[in-house]
Amino acid sequence: MRRVDETVSRHDMVELLAVDPKLDWAKAIAFRREIWALEFKFKPMRMIYVDLPQPSGFMQRKQIWYLVYTVTNAGKTMRPVPAADGAYQIESVDKPIHFVPGFLLQSIQQDKWYPDRVIPAAIGPIRMREDPNRTFANTVEMVRDIQVGETVWGVATWEDIDPRTDRFSVYVNGLTNAYRWTDDTAKVKPGAPLGSGRRLLRKTLKLNFWRPGDEFDPKEKDIRVGIPGELDYDWVYR
Repeated sequence: MRRVDETVSRHDMVELLAVDPKLDWAKAIAFRREIWALEFKFKPMRMIYVDLPQPSGFMQRKQIWYLVYTVTNAGKTMRPVPAADGAYQIESVDKPIHFVPGFLLQSIQQDKWYPDRVIPAAIGPIRMREDPNRTFANTVEMVRDIQVGETVWGVATWEDIDPRTDRFSVYVNGLTNAYRWTDDTAKVKPGAPLGSGRRLLRKTLKLNFWRPGDEFDPKEKDIRVGIPGELDYDWVYR
């Protein structure tokens, strides 16, 4: 889901304009950048019970929610290069991509947010269930350079999800380096640190899920991809 217009954005150089508002050349400056994207595939959300060690020294049986996924570097990074007429054209470049994933689950009705957690004791049972011959990297292990044409398998895990959750979204960061930013000019004063009042928003994949079950015995067979009346997935900036 790469877009050519993501390779350029126009912004005022607010730090200079805060010193001299008459600097017309510092307005609507074009900022250009390379844009890459990884191909992402996933299985619907799954659940598994795992015995987890507790600070007390005892084991506790917990229901773990998990998402198995793959990412592939298909290449074709979009790079803006100057053209002979002074404009820019986009060339396609194959290069390794440094992948730093992030997963955040939102329980919509309860307005609760759950970052994924590395749960070492859950990886073995998940692997035995999904594919004993395959290695699944957790979110920390997944941080790496992915070569062109390479596919890697990962799993994101969560615990202590509110059992009342029946509509939820998973936000996936790190699949592209596209971003936007806004400047709050009221916070930009002469001598203020660079970036004062600036807010960066990363392009993030939002996956929607629906679980029309009860809160007493959550089951993965109840989970559906998509929420009735809404998109199955969307790209958002946050």
